Amino acid sequence: MAVKIRLKRMGRKKKPFYRVVVADERSPRDGKSIEEVGIYNPLVEPPVIELNEEAVKKWLANGAKPTGTVTTLLKKTNIVE
Repeated sequence: MAVKIRLKRMGRKKKPFYRVVVADERSPRDGKSIEEVGIYNPLVEPPVIELNEEAVKKWLANGAKPTGTVTTLLKKTNIVE
């Protein structure tokens, strides 16, 4: 099973915030996820990025692949270089 760390869109129309989740790559964007590992809110200034560092590192060590946007968030929080 291929696992990805990606964003799950929450919130109402034109007011999005995102949960950073670990999910099977075949599941839909807002579908079932395996584990929630953080949140990302781009609407506030500065944007809020809260990640469970231990959980993210555990999933990366187990072979989960982050998406492009999540990779950028991980670099901003100094979890991944």
